[in-house]
Amino acid sequence: MKKEKIILFFTGGTISMKEDEENKTVIPALTDNEILSKATGLEDKANIETYHYGSFPGPHIGPEVMLDIGNKVEEITKREDVKGVVITHGTDTLEETAFFLDLFLKTRKPVVVTGAMRNSSELGYDGPSNLSASVCVVDDDDSEGVLVVMNNHIYTPDEVTKVHTLSVDTFRSMEFGPLGIVDQDKVIYYRNRKKVTKINTKTIENKVGLIKTVAGMDGSYLEFFIQEGYRGIVIEGMGRGNVPPSIVDSIKKAIINNIHVVLVSRCTSGRVLDSYGYNGGGAMLREMGVILGGSLSGQKARIKLMLTLGKTNNTDEIRKIFEKDLYGIK
Repeated sequence: MKKEKIILFFTGGTISMKEDEENKTVIPALTDNEILSKATGLEDKANIETYHYGSFPGPHIGPEVMLDIGNKVEEITKREDVKGVVITHGTDTLEETAFFLDLFLKTRKPVVVTGAMRNSSELGYDGPSNLSASVCVVDDDDSEGVLVVMNNHIYTPDEVTKVHTLSVDTFRSMEFGPLGIVDQDKVIYYRNRKKVTKINTKTIENKVGLIKTVAGMDGSYLEFFIQEGYRGIVIEGMGRGNVPPSIVDSIKKAIINNIHVVLVSRCTSGRVLDSYGYNGGGAMLREMGVILGGSLSGQKARIKLMLTLGKTNNTDEIRKIFEKDLYGIK
């Protein structure tokens, strides 16, 4: 009996690039089949089918493209002959696309997002090994949902982040470590993944801003988002989820103008909580109407708010979506 198909869904990224001999810069150049040919023996191990979506560098993929990818992948996974999908992607926005898909996709079939840190002209090109490991993960019967596979490590999209500009070991879960590994083509899971609360929507809200708090900043950026009619703002606060008092009035103004404000931390690990009661502290902000974003990074909280606002504008429902795990909201 022939194995179910694994779809290689090519979107571009460094995995599809090589050095241009004339100007010595790295550009998209490899075809899907050229990438596949470098992963020797892969087609003998699995029943592979390719799907060419594009040759986009990571920074060229925005939320609207993520939505389109999500719709196409959802349709592909409805096929009975498909076991799962591997998506090649630029690493600069890989964690955002993976997190978007994790919240958006209804399928329980494995969808693995992978890429490369070195292009095909460099020694140690890591694209083929990442592609092969990703196929092994999709082929494993214990794999489910959206996962990120890089450097033989398996991560969940909510936990993983890119931490180094160059290293092939750039993707890490700083707090919990990898979900599992791929060792000699064998998939080994260390722990179970957390249940994902899906956001059922067909649209997204693009007017969601993101700011990072720094010492002594004023409310200029917030005022800009208010004037431009943004519907959501994510604030990377300090520490446990606190902000300089100089921006509190602008946050209050944003909430009065029906802009949903989500607070996360600029720290790389840990969650925000309404612990501090001083001016600009998390307790004061939540009492004002700010929504706490748990342990999400700023970029992921923005993706989640874009999807959430595509579904609802109800503050209580939005708060429930973000704070469910934080406070055990039913």
